[in-house]
Amino acid sequence: MRAGVFDSGVGGLTVLKSLKEHKLFSEIIYFGDTARVPYGVKDKNTIIRYSLEALEFFKNFDIDIMIAACNSVSAFAIGELRENAPFAVSGVIEPGVLALTNKANRKDTSILILGTRATISSGRYETLLRNEGFENITSISPSLFVPIVEEGLFEGEVLETTMHHYFKEITAPDFIILGCTHFPLIAQAINRYFPNATLIHSGEAIVEYLQNEYKLKQRFEETEIKLFASENPEHLKKTADLWLR
Repeated sequence: MRAGVFDSGVGGLTVLKSLKEHKLFSEIIYFGDTARVPYGVKDKNTIIRYSLEALEFFKNFDIDIMIAACNSVSAFAIGELRENAPFAVSGVIEPGVLALTNKANRKDTSILILGTRATISSGRYETLLRNEGFENITSISPSLFVPIVEEGLFEGEVLETTMHHYFKEITAPDFIILGCTHFPLIAQAINRYFPNATLIHSGEAIVEYLQNEYKLKQRFEETEIKLFASENPEHLKKTADLWLR
């Protein structure tokens, strides 16, 4: 069983980590479109076009499923990917909602969604959460987090100042959905800012979601990882060495 994981940059490594730890696949091909990161500031049609180009990359490999680890892609391009793919395609927004639903025991719990501009503007998280009965939802787009993560600044003054800029007027929530796969790489810093909040990201629920939706049960002794990037693959591999250890 082989999977492809696609992200606009290094953020999808947070999903790759969960897949690797649970050994659902014998091989995972990862492609980060680092030459054009971030996707979250681009319009819907551009995101769809970039996603379909990534799909062509994965068609060169014998994979069984492609996982769009980018939330912006999951918000806008999943339908087009499924229509054009010769294999199954999964996004990450539904797994993120699943993770929160499994942990929140009250429907009036306060939820803060952090996502790229594209993901937030799609309203996809809010729609799915309201369908589950949640109403106390705030959504913001801390767009500067993505280039900060791409630069490897997971701690320090730049990140702290940027968090204060975005969070200074936010009432401390009960749950925070990290609606961009870059954001779990700075989860510890976000949790220090909101120490009583429970952080949710799709990597936590992706395994359960895949097992439920695609009946993936088999466990492999090891998972071979192959990393590809549209630009600066050395940086991707360096981040992978840090995150996947």
